[in-house]
Order: sequence, then structure tokens, then C-alpha cells
Amino acid sequence: MPFETTVFEKYSRVERAVINAILESYKEGVSTRKIQSIMNQLGIQGVSADTVSRMATELDEHVHEFLNRPIEQSIIYLIVDATYLKIRQRSRYVNQAVLLNVGVRADGYREILGIKIADREDEGFWLSLFEDLKNRGLVGTQLVISDGHKGIRNAVHRAFPGASWQLCHIHYLRAIMRNLPRKAIPEVLPMIKEKLNGGEDELGFVAQELDRMGYIKAADTIERFMFDVGNYRAFPPSHWKRIRTTNMVERINVEIKRRSKVVGAFPSHDSVIRLIGSILMNINEEWVTGNRYLNMSEFECQRQEAELAICPVTSGVE
Repeated sequence: MPFETTVFEKYSRVERAVINAILESYKEGVSTRKIQSIMNQLGIQGVSADTVSRMATELDEHVHEFLNRPIEQSIIYLIVDATYLKIRQRSRYVNQAVLLNVGVRADGYREILGIKIADREDEGFWLSLFEDLKNRGLVGTQLVISDGHKGIRNAVHRAFPGASWQLCHIHYLRAIMRNLPRKAIPEVLPMIKEKLNGGEDELGFVAQELDRMGYIKAADTIERFMFDVGNYRAFPPSHWKRIRTTNMVERINVEIKRRSKVVGAFPSHDSVIRLIGSILMNINEEWVTGNRYLNMSEFECQRQEAELAICPVTSGVE
């Protein structure tokens, strides 16, 4: 076995993806003090281009298989969340959204479904993302939870007839706060939080109050989304805390940021998919073999009751 291969074999899949991104940057002529320091620590100076290419190929095979595998169980709750990374495009670096798709299956376990780098964020992009998932077998989706990406609400309605879109409460509050002066937040935020888990009428009263106080843009934000922040209440109360935000994927984003911080700026889209895909494979293995995330028995009872209400069962006696 070649010496270089022996050196890299001791590293995990994720670590090799990190090293590969660093080496790819180095081969592209990026030689920052940070990259040099990491290469010195790992003892990987003078690695051949063939070794970099071979490592990438091996990782890509596993990641591609994982990200394109069939979706074999119904996904009741679909969560879409974005993390932003600096990626090289031709001769410049740009911040791009990397969309993470996660589902809660009909058996209550979480499953990572895929990632996609957003070259744009509009209704067409979201429809394309959802169609890709459906082509892999995605069925049964009742609720899509995300932040307020442009076009996603209409895309959900078109891609998943009968499903609802749930705006993440955390992102909703952030959007409102962006339209408030800093000095007003301590007074206004508790008022919004108190009414957020109530009905649309209660949020409407808050919007009227903010309008009266002169915070017109914040009031407009409340009204624009107030029919999209309470859709989680159509599902079992025991699920509410976990389906009204995108917090379920927070741990993933933290891990992605931790690992990508070592790389700094990614040299290519492929290097992003290679590293994040490797991270997601590890987390997904923990999820599908670990504890059940939600007890779906209440959801199943609720679904059966709804079906009986639509198609009542008769005794057969006239």
C-alpha cells in the first residue's frame, strides 16, 4: 500500500473530507497561514495530485450513494434549513446557501434526506428540490417547516397538495425584530411570544398595537406570515414543540460550521458536498439506529379519526 494511502487510512471519513478540501485549496494556489499550519500538523506536505484525486473519488462514491438513495418510508414532517458557506466560483468567493432536508418518518425516527446548494432562491428552485425528493420516493408529507425563503410557500402548496407550510417560530421572531428599533425589542418581544402560540386573531391584535406604536414594518411582518405560524397545531400536541421550529437540525448546522471553519473557504461545490455529505452520513447512522424522535401513535389515531369523519363506518343495519 502506498505511503500516502497509509497515512490517510487512519482518518475518519469526515476528517478525510476536510483534508481533501484543504489539499484541493492548496493545489489551486491558496496557501494561507492557516492552511500551512494544518498541513504541518497533519504531516501532509508534498501530497501528489493523484492522491488528492483518488481520495476525492473514494469519498464521492459513498456520498453520492447516500444522497441519492431511495426514500423508503413516508415522511410526515419535512424540515428544510439553510446554512451559508463561502464557496469559490471561478475566480471569486461567494456566500451560498446550502439547503439541508430532514424528515420525520411515519415510524417516528428522523432521517436525513439530502442537501442542495442554492444557485438561486425562488419558487422554481424549491419546486425542483421537492420534485427531486419525490422522484426518490418521498410520499406522505403533511407539514413542511422552514424559514421564510422566497417562494417556498407557493412551492409547498404546488408540490404537496393537502400539506401545509409552517414558518419556523425562531425565524419569524427574527424577521419581526429586524424591523424594530433595538430599544423597543425588550418591550415588544415578550408581547409577541405570549400571543405566538395562540390564534391568528391574537397576532392580529399585536400587529394593531405595533402599528399604533409606530412600528409599521414589524406589524406588516406579523400580518404577512400570521396564517403560516400556527399550522403545527393541526397535529398531535405532543409533537408541537418539535415541529414549530427548525431546531431539530441545529446540531447538524453546528457540526457543519465546526468542520467548515477548518477549511475556511471551499474551493468548489464538489468539496462542499463531499464534506457535508460525509458529516450527514455519520449523523444519519446515529438517528436511524438511536431513539425514536416522536411517538407517532397519536398521529395515526388522529389520521384514522379524520378518515372516519370523511367516510363514516355504518353498522349495515337499515
